[in-house]
Amino acid sequence: MRGSASVFVLLFGVVTSVFIGGVVMLATTQYDYMKRNSASEQALAIAEAGVHYYRWHLAHSPQDYTDGTGHTGPYMHDYKDPQGGVIGKYSLVITPPDAGSTIVTISSTGYTEQYTGVKRTITARFGVPSLARYSFLTNANSWYGSGLTVHGRVLSNGGIRQDGINDSIIQSAKTTYTCGSETGCSPTRTRPGVWGAGGPNTLWEFPVPAADFDAISVDFSTMKADAQTRGVYFGASSYGGYHVVFKTDGTADVYEVRTTSAYRGYDAEGTCTNLYQRIGTQTFRGNYSLSTKHIFFFEDTVWIDGTVNGQASVVAAKFPIDSNNEDIWINGNIQYLAKNGAHQLGIIAQRNIYFAKDLPAVFEIDAAMLAQKGKIIRHNYNYGACGVYSNAVRSQLIIYGSLISNQKSYWNWGTTPSSGFTTRDVTYDNHLYLIPPPYFPASGDYEFISWSEDNHL
Repeated sequence: MRGSASVFVLLFGVVTSVFIGGVVMLATTQYDYMKRNSASEQALAIAEAGVHYYRWHLAHSPQDYTDGTGHTGPYMHDYKDPQGGVIGKYSLVITPPDAGSTIVTISSTGYTEQYTGVKRTITARFGVPSLARYSFLTNANSWYGSGLTVHGRVLSNGGIRQDGINDSIIQSAKTTYTCGSETGCSPTRTRPGVWGAGGPNTLWEFPVPAADFDAISVDFSTMKADAQTRGVYFGASSYGGYHVVFKTDGTADVYEVRTTSAYRGYDAEGTCTNLYQRIGTQTFRGNYSLSTKHIFFFEDTVWIDGTVNGQASVVAAKFPIDSNNEDIWINGNIQYLAKNGAHQLGIIAQRNIYFAKDLPAVFEIDAAMLAQKGKIIRHNYNYGACGVYSNAVRSQLIIYGSLISNQKSYWNWGTTPSSGFTTRDVTYDNHLYLIPPPYFPASGDYEFISWSEDNHL
């Protein structure tokens, strides 16, 4: 019996030892897991610190994508506690913007000194806001008439007469301004910065800081150089200019315009002009894919129409820039294949952007438009001194995108109207704020776009 008891005690001791060993092992494993989990959370915080550091760096050196070193990364940094002790490190990989873009990608990998194998990586994207963050941005007095609905922010350095409908902020840099015939005041009188019969006026703000048009940089030199090396470039034509037709298959046809004919038209500056806008004959010069060609640069007048499948910008500008003026004619609908952010068009004119006379009844433009020196207008084609055309009115104008002009833009004449569009609807494309068409000008500081995280536990 004493032998049996000894075996029982021995078995009990073995079982107890195994149990206690298992508990100790479990506790050790659990403790290690907790420490590793804590290290993982610390690694994430360290990786975030790396992103914040480089955003700060870009605020002080916007064009430096090498962490001040002049060579490629990754770039290692210590992460210290408040007392100056090193508790971890982060490694940065910086991807600079593609040509024609402002988007910087920052990849930051963080880890602690105690658990160097527990790493967390954050990838964040930042971009500089484009000028296409407004539905309208202008450097002159403006008049938004009845029948016009604006969906999106408006900013004018001049005064604004708002007789239409707005569902976003309308801003003027003026407390008051002198309203003249350009905004329907006869005789001339003093008006508030924003006024009129439209609204709601609860969304009107004035005065606000003016947009610095002198600081708006349209880098025509870079655009031309990149068009010559990786895009589409044509010098001055011996004839009328060039015609770009966007196609649903993601390409664009370019024609050289050989002959044109004119309509007589009137603008608000008081001139009747022969406007050579009707394309007669043209010669095919090439078909280009928007998947590889994102900048189209012409040192001549340009006509544009078609369906945009992809991203591109069309520029009309001639060198030397200060002594030349090139215009763009929109002679038919310009529509995106879909309004989902995947398709974008920038239209950049050295001087003016014109809407032609012979347009569809419902005329639509999907684009971010910039008239760098001038304005975006449709002339008066029902003016006695210039000649009267019976078909000068269209039923609707639809703009999806953004309009930026140095001078006052307009396209309607008379209340009815006698020339122009019966109704007008302008809707801001919110995809343009940080991801505009290629090469479209931007200004301001880098802003957050997106982030993602890879876990390396």
